[in-house]
Amino acid sequence: MTPSAPAPVRDEALLPPAPLARADRRRLLVAFAPYVLLSLVHLVVLVGGVDGAAVTATKLLLMPALVVAVLVARPRASATTWLLITALILSWGGDALLTGSGDGWFVAGLLSFLAAHVAYVVLFVRLPAAGRRLPWWALAYVAWFAAFLALLAPGLGGLLVPVAVYGAVLGTMAALAGGLGGAVAFGGALFVVSDSVLALGRFLPGYEFAAHDLVVMSTYLAAQGLIAFGVLTRRVSAQGR
Repeated sequence: MTPSAPAPVRDEALLPPAPLARADRRRLLVAFAPYVLLSLVHLVVLVGGVDGAAVTATKLLLMPALVVAVLVARPRASATTWLLITALILSWGGDALLTGSGDGWFVAGLLSFLAAHVAYVVLFVRLPAAGRRLPWWALAYVAWFAAFLALLAPGLGGLLVPVAVYGAVLGTMAALAGGLGGAVAFGGALFVVSDSVLALGRFLPGYEFAAHDLVVMSTYLAAQGLIAFGVLTRRVSAQGR
C-alpha cells in the first residue's frame, strides 16, 4: 500500500473572503492600534511647528510600526503576507529617501515607492476579486493620469519619464485595489490623492496650499493602513472558512 501524497498547502488569501469573526476583528484592531497612535503623533508633530528632526524621526517609525501590526495580526505569514510586508518596507525606503533634498534623492524615493506599488499590484492580482471585471469607475484613474501628466509636464523637465512611469503604476495599483472593494479600494484611492498633492507641491508653479504637508501625510498614512487592514481582513476571513 503506497502512502498518499500530502495535500498541497494553499495560501488562504487565495480563497474568497468570508464574514470576519469578532475575535479576529478584535485582534486586528489591537494589532493596528500602535500604528494609528503613532500616525496621530506624527501628524501633531508635523503641524505643531516642532523641529524637522522630530518630524523625520516620527515619520521613519511609521512603516515599521505597520509591519509589526501585520506580523502581530498574522504571525504565520504566507507568501501573500510577505508581499504586503515587502510593499511596506519599500514604502519605508521611499519615506527615508524623500527626507533628502534634491532631484537625486527624489528619484531614489520615487523608485522605492514604484517598487512598493509593483509589490501591491502582484499582491492584488493574487487575491480572488482581482480576477473579476474592474468597476467602471476605475476608468477615472486613466483620466486622472492623462490630466495630471498634462498639467505637470511643463514643470517636470528631465523627470517627465520617471514621473510618468510612476503615475502609470500607481494608477494600475489603485484600479486593482478598486476591484477588491472595501478598505483596500479606499486605501488605493487615498494613495492617489496623497501622491497627487505631493506632486502638485513639487512641480506646479504657483501652487500654494497651507495644509499641503498635513494632507499628503494624513492621506498617505490612511492609505497604507487601510490597504494593510483590508488585505489582512480578507486573509483572516478566508482562514475561517
